Amino acid sequence: MSKKKGNIFVEGAISPEKIGNSIAQHQSKLGIGAHDIFLGQVRADIINNKKVSAIVFTAQEEMANEVCYQIKESAFEKFNLHCAHIYHSLGKVNAGELCIFVFVSATHRPAVFEAIQFIVDEIKSKAPIFGKELFEDNTYQWKENKNG
Repeated sequence: MSKKKGNIFVEGAISPEKIGNSIAQHQSKLGIGAHDIFLGQVRADIINNKKVSAIVFTAQEEMANEVCYQIKESAFEKFNLHCAHIYHSLGKVNAGELCIFVFVSATHRPAVFEAIQFIVDEIKSKAPIFGKELFEDNTYQWKENKNG
């Protein structure tokens, strides 16, 4: 079972330093034998002949934090994890920058591979987090959540 409910949200892009620091904090946890991470990056998709330059993320924050807490609890029950961390951007994230970081740790690697996919899929389908795609011409549209 995870230890605490927290705030998954980070203002703006998720920095490589945040990722590195998160990994480094687990070196003292000697029962861990495997980690897996998922990093979601904003793509410069071409939609209707317009290029995405950024995504602006909004969320129903209290509900999204609760949903992500429940997702983590389910992952702990299913996969025997040591740790699970979820971070998601709010606000503007430019193409090429990171907007989601999921990090799991367990004794053995099969658990982390299965858990990371479960957690990311559950976030994508259940968490009330929304993205508005901004195009280079300063127009926008709400992003559709798709697999992939």
